[in-house]
Amino acid sequence: MKVESLRVGPIQTNCYILCDETAKVCAVIDPGDEGDRIAAAVEKTGCTLQYVLLTHGHFDHFTGLAALLRHYDVPVYIQPKDAMEQDDGNQYSVRFPWLDDAHQRWYGDGDELQLGNLTIRVMETPGHSQGSVCLVVGDVIFSGDTLFRSSCGRTDLPGGDYRAILESLGRLGRLEGDYHVYPGHDRDSTLAEERRFNPYLRHSMGME
Repeated sequence: MKVESLRVGPIQTNCYILCDETAKVCAVIDPGDEGDRIAAAVEKTGCTLQYVLLTHGHFDHFTGLAALLRHYDVPVYIQPKDAMEQDDGNQYSVRFPWLDDAHQRWYGDGDELQLGNLTIRVMETPGHSQGSVCLVVGDVIFSGDTLFRSSCGRTDLPGGDYRAILESLGRLGRLEGDYHVYPGHDRDSTLAEERRFNPYLRHSMGME
């Protein structure tokens, strides 16, 4: 397993390319912007893109999707609660009117996707948005905007819920063992480090 990381767009969202180098296949996680650049990065891996995975539906995690799909005809997975078309004037609302039925796929808690020899497990982690998910692959967690280094996602946007994100953080914190955490923004971390130093995660686990 190999993880390539790109920071894209004005908010510097982390877009990840998850590769099974043995099977020569990959998935793109959160193409937040610069879809052509992401496509070029996929080509450099030498792997065939199988699908796109969205940790949630805020604009800074999918703005590059349309351009990426011009290069690759692949399915796009999202939790249904974050794929409702809205028009309330808020830039963080989810709008996928151009994503047709041929590309739209749903996933939810406990679902598993195969990527070559890798198994990607979906954990629903609402709080930052209603349909936020984390993706667990081996000893890696792609945490979207649920868990950050020493912090967590904001909950003051439409669909946000502070109590819900604390429950989600507690669920992550109670996973057995350690994991490498790749968040939607900022630097990567480990779950062990977050259990020690992240005040939101520690609070969610009753540790402070």
